[in-house]
Amino acid sequence: MRKICLTVVGLLLIMVHAFSQYTAPASGEYKSMNLKLEETNLVTTYYSQTGNHSPVTGGIGTQQLTDFANIIDLKFVKWDIFDHKHSLDFELGVDHHTAASSAYVSKTGASKTGGTRIYPSLSWTKENEAKRSSFGLGLAYSGEYNYHSLGMNMQFSKRSKDNNREFNFKTNIFLDKVTLIEPSEFQPTTSTTVNTVVITTASGGRVTTSGYSASGASSGIPTSPRNTFATSMSLSQVVNQRMQLAVIADGVAQTGYLGLPFHRVYFTDGSVHIEALPETRFKVPLGLRLNYFAGDKLIIRTYYRYYTDSWGIHAHTASIETPFKITPFISVSPFYRYYVQTAAKYFAPYMAHTAADTYYTSNYDYSAFASQTEGVNLRIAPPKGLLGTKHFSMIELRYAHYNQTTELNANNITMNLKFK
Repeated sequence: MRKICLTVVGLLLIMVHAFSQYTAPASGEYKSMNLKLEETNLVTTYYSQTGNHSPVTGGIGTQQLTDFANIIDLKFVKWDIFDHKHSLDFELGVDHHTAASSAYVSKTGASKTGGTRIYPSLSWTKENEAKRSSFGLGLAYSGEYNYHSLGMNMQFSKRSKDNNREFNFKTNIFLDKVTLIEPSEFQPTTSTTVNTVVITTASGGRVTTSGYSASGASSGIPTSPRNTFATSMSLSQVVNQRMQLAVIADGVAQTGYLGLPFHRVYFTDGSVHIEALPETRFKVPLGLRLNYFAGDKLIIRTYYRYYTDSWGIHAHTASIETPFKITPFISVSPFYRYYVQTAAKYFAPYMAHTAADTYYTSNYDYSAFASQTEGVNLRIAPPKGLLGTKHFSMIELRYAHYNQTTELNANNITMNLKFK
């Protein structure tokens, strides 16, 4: 963690030095046809949670977890000979997390209790101001010791002639690999069968989970693919000078190995099994966003979403955020979010599943619960910059507290530094 902190400080000093030597063209001057660094964001987040329903130990046991994340986001722009604006966005994130429950993957307590995730992404967008449209492509990767993901996306937007209406479309594809690290009692050294999991050897070979086959990874531990296909559409409308409305519809389809092999499930007879879930899942979220400008100093942002999926979960989300300008360059935004969901049809708590169940999980993410998130966001963006540097344009601090009716509690602190 100390190395990550030093890296962020180093990047901050480099960015301050770089921007102190570069002067962006004033409004009305030429549009550069060379790729220029327009904006840099440095984001640091600390997350901590407690709870007593870990899926690693079958729905009981500690959920204590901490996560420290750092993200650098670089935005470049240029114009071509047709006066089209091209934006190139590069982002690199590094998370380091520790989870107490990870130690119980092995009953000896010798398992890995923390890990590091790295997730770079690159996106390109072309804006055609004459046609009021934009088109973009993106590529992303996320990797840690037991999970690797490759993502691709495409997006398109179109505005009306009066710029009061906008349609957005985005599609994503995620191709993931899940490393089949199982609890220690399911790691035989000879060929054996455990429930629906067939394991040839602990050093390699083939694994079949609910009839699903996967080849061995180079590390000797088999992996299984998980594919996600997502589509999102939104239509926003300026209702009047004070009100904006947006309707959002998403569709998500997942295939492959959708459980996690180190999640235990205890049956009523005391036997222990590995979480088993269907190999397909379909999700449909529908949302409505309404923003109201109550005056020069206050905005009221509201949001509602209904969610349903093929595993039997139905959920409702309602949130409100009220940014208030204390001064022209200082704003504070209290926010609140309420969420409630029904249980998936495959969920049951510790020692509640039976041998008659085809699919089973004791992961409380799939249980019936309600949650609340409350917090505040502080934004400072003086026109002459911060710390005597006009290119250091903004600092944002955000705190959120999360609590769930399953007794899960979490706190999250985020700092965002912006340079232009």
